[in-house]
Amino acid sequence: MTKFLLAVHVLAAIVAVGPVTVAASMFPSLARKVPADPGESLLNLALLHRICRVYAVVGVAVPVFGFATAKNMGVLGDAWLIVSIALTAVAAVVLGALVLPRQGAVLRSVEDGVLDARATVRLAMVTGIFNLLWAAVTVLMIVRPGSTTGA
Repeated sequence: MTKFLLAVHVLAAIVAVGPVTVAASMFPSLARKVPADPGESLLNLALLHRICRVYAVVGVAVPVFGFATAKNMGVLGDAWLIVSIALTAVAAVVLGALVLPRQGAVLRSVEDGVLDARATVRLAMVTGIFNLLWAAVTVLMIVRPGSTTGA
């Protein structure tokens, strides 16, 4: 059962978190290019924002299966896992409270034709923080400091 849970956890991370990190990273750069091509760029921005919103919800499966896997492996109290859980929670807050609302605000400003370039810079910054948090979680999941598995 542990192997199944781990496989679903890893697949959920790849399928859910991957698209969010890529789409969120593309959004600020594309937003800055809107004045050159407003029609198609606006559609692409809306699509990227939708990808981020939908896959953020799907991404809830990652910690759900992560907890189930950790419980089966008996590692719920390990420091690397506790740090990973904390970083995942922070990443979720950054995505839900900063990235998605700022994407929505930028999208609305593009639709209104009054894009503030500083907003895209701030969005790129919080998106970068979100991505760095996920990178740190990924490294912890691979390295697992103090693990007795030899990985």
